[in-house]
Amino acid sequence: MNILKAILMGVLQGLTEFLPVSSSGHLGLIKGLFGLDTQSILFDVLLHVATLISICAVFYKDVLRLVIEFGGMCKDIFSNAVALGKSLTDGKTPQYARVISSAYRRFVLLLIVSTIPTGIIGVFMKDIVEFTSANLLITGICLLCTGLILAGSDFLADGDKKLKEMNMGDAFAIGTAQGVATLPGLSRSGITIVAGILCGLDRKFAAKYSFLMSIPAVLGALILELGDIGKESITASDVGCYIVGMLIAAVIGYIALRLLMNLVMSRYFKYFAIYCALIGIISIITYFVKR
Repeated sequence: MNILKAILMGVLQGLTEFLPVSSSGHLGLIKGLFGLDTQSILFDVLLHVATLISICAVFYKDVLRLVIEFGGMCKDIFSNAVALGKSLTDGKTPQYARVISSAYRRFVLLLIVSTIPTGIIGVFMKDIVEFTSANLLITGICLLCTGLILAGSDFLADGDKKLKEMNMGDAFAIGTAQGVATLPGLSRSGITIVAGILCGLDRKFAAKYSFLMSIPAVLGALILELGDIGKESITASDVGCYIVGMLIAAVIGYIALRLLMNLVMSRYFKYFAIYCALIGIISIITYFVKR
């Protein structure tokens, strides 16, 4: 890989991963138009890392609290298991720690509930996603669907649910939307934010929840890809290009995420809808021209 390609891929990843325009749809179109070869698995992993860096930088306070509370939950669950085991031997009534004892512990639980349908759907749709990712017709149709969903979202009533009011059903529904959004051309951020709004979430909280919910999903994808890194041949110059691309993706992603958090309250998704529709039409035309 040359440095120019790494920079371009970094910019593409940073912009399209967070703005509701589908990173997979853009990658599929670029491959179709320019015959771009499938990129290195290591580079793909580093772009995932860049995504995580951007999210953690924007929501660092929330991420830190969630990590601390998750650790506390694990500790309390272990302590409760020990107490249960001890009670079975001495016959005394155990004293259990309350696991969900704060708002952020409940936040952790909501994110876990969202991750369950995402993971299940992701596993069952893996082959479908791999097949459709090379089909610009399907990608184009999905981009048009993304455009319709984004356009409609500007007409939805504002919700008022935040962390305290959000329930497990909301979390499951948004996680299901994230799983479905693995199809190329469907914007993960756009679909999940709109799903949150449909569940009655406050628009800004819906966006925050969407991106925090993506952390375990991105980590899961990263872990699955790590095992394949050793199968490819990589030079020292490649690694340097990959790191440059990763850093650019992280910086551009940070800017794009900040921008989206400001735009989500302004009902500007219709402009992204128009863009997705145009890219979708180009994808469909390219499919028939290249046949």
